[in-house]
Amino acid sequence: MTTAREMSTVASMRRAIREAPIIGRRLWVVLTLNLGGTAVQVLIPVIVQQTLDRFIGGGGSVDIGGVAAAVGVGAVIVVVGGLMTRAGLVRLITQASTGMSQLRVLTFRHLFRRSVLHVQSERRGALVSRVTSDVQTVQEFMEWGGVMFLVNGTQVLVSIVVMAIYEWRLALLVTVGVIVYVANMLWSQRILRRRYDRVREKVADSLAVMGEAINALPAIRAHGAEETTMLRVEEVLEDRFQAQFRAAHFGNMLFSTSEIFAALVTTGVIVVGLLMGPEQGITAGVLLAFLFLVNLLIAPIQTLVEILDFAQSAASGLRRIVDTLDAPIELPEADEPLDLPPGPLDVAFEDVGFAYVEGPEVLSDVTVEVPAGATVAIVGATGSGKTTFAKLLVRLLDPDRGVIRIGGIDVRQIARRSLRARVAFVPQEGFLFTGSIADNVRYGKPSATDENVRFACEELGLDRWLRTMPEGIATPVGERGSALSAGERQLVALARAWISDPDLLLLDEATSAVDPALDVQLRAAMNRLIAGRTSVTVAHRLATAEAADFVMVFDAGRLVELGPHRDLVGAGGVYQALYADWETGTAAM
Repeated sequence: MTTAREMSTVASMRRAIREAPIIGRRLWVVLTLNLGGTAVQVLIPVIVQQTLDRFIGGGGSVDIGGVAAAVGVGAVIVVVGGLMTRAGLVRLITQASTGMSQLRVLTFRHLFRRSVLHVQSERRGALVSRVTSDVQTVQEFMEWGGVMFLVNGTQVLVSIVVMAIYEWRLALLVTVGVIVYVANMLWSQRILRRRYDRVREKVADSLAVMGEAINALPAIRAHGAEETTMLRVEEVLEDRFQAQFRAAHFGNMLFSTSEIFAALVTTGVIVVGLLMGPEQGITAGVLLAFLFLVNLLIAPIQTLVEILDFAQSAASGLRRIVDTLDAPIELPEADEPLDLPPGPLDVAFEDVGFAYVEGPEVLSDVTVEVPAGATVAIVGATGSGKTTFAKLLVRLLDPDRGVIRIGGIDVRQIARRSLRARVAFVPQEGFLFTGSIADNVRYGKPSATDENVRFACEELGLDRWLRTMPEGIATPVGERGSALSAGERQLVALARAWISDPDLLLLDEATSAVDPALDVQLRAAMNRLIAGRTSVTVAHRLATAEAADFVMVFDAGRLVELGPHRDLVGAGGVYQALYADWETGTAAM
């Protein structure tokens, strides 16, 4: 299978047009308008030749009427050609801008559909660059470079055709020169393409490193790592500069060769035209008209060389976009997705195994059933597989083998909409979006009113905490929740889960960052929250396990113990050791 990196620019463009058809919609209209506008331009040299040979006599006599008519025709041609060209360009720019906007949305949507594992494995700056700098580069090229390529490419073609009609021998000379020059450009294009692929990689690297440095600024200052971080930023920016410089230097060299080509072609036409002379049909008017045509040919070729430099940068960005669009969706929606049945949901794992990419198996042969309405606690040492179990349950990952069922349905067959509406997940670190507390709670239920948000917080026992906030539920949380403490961010995440009214609630260390002063009232609220629902809690505080209907104990990726707290605590197994350590740590506090 051809990868996007190996894909040609034309093939990448075809792929982009398939995703955003408006880019190529009725392109024949644009081509027709542009061809017409260019055709009338090359008629000007014909008018000059006719005027010189027919209306200006060799003895100095001038046919004023003929000259005036020729000038009038030329003026009309210029106006008509300009209007046709402008109409074609406006249409092309409009379609290109709209199409690239659609492509940006499609690329971002595709990234959104990739698995959490994939997104977390790539640097955020590199992903963001796909829908920002890469798409922007392609859009700028299509709005300017693409327009110029179309205009100048048409002009070159029409000029050569008219040259051949005028004087095929001189046209043959020019065509040979153009072929040699184009062959050189095609060879150079491969080098330029590789250099601009490197540029796009370095741009993504620099965005990733700078974005990470800004997000990690508190940690950097806390550890006094400003100088080390700046050295790293300077290094990636220097690599980016060097890649851009090498690409631009090679592009400028190509532009210099176009000047040499122009001089050689013009000189060749003049010398050969003078040697052939009037006896072979090369009159002064014909030679002058031909030189006009050569100029109409050379100027766009020089522009095309300049565009080639820009085109390779855009093509590199386009290939990266296509690479993203062609990446497989690891968690696809079923062809005929099913809705979950109403009421509390049961859960079943059947011989489930999972391993991260190029890593050992982190869950092995897990088989367990969670009855509807049960309260379950998952415990185990760090790295035992607890969080992976949770991610598989809410289908942030799919198992490598085995089946996971919710409400009797394979999670891979459940409609994504139904799964997200009926299953709530509170991760270990509650992520908050820029906005107010109310805005973030409403992510669990977009239609919720402020009154609904306040009621949710009251039910969770958070009303006293809310009164300490400057603007209550309207208090801004800052970027990524930076205006709140870690515990406060977790409280907002819990309220978000409550307001979604789930039938299956999964909590991954959901109270690990909550202040002890809030812990008692929060536990009471959590008991009200899980009443009548199936709840699975990944817990380090084994007080949660004490209150659960039964406890699942993981060790080295295997479910090694299962049962109520009272049975496990005296069984002499892994759970008893964990509980003894927890009691010792609690007593020492």
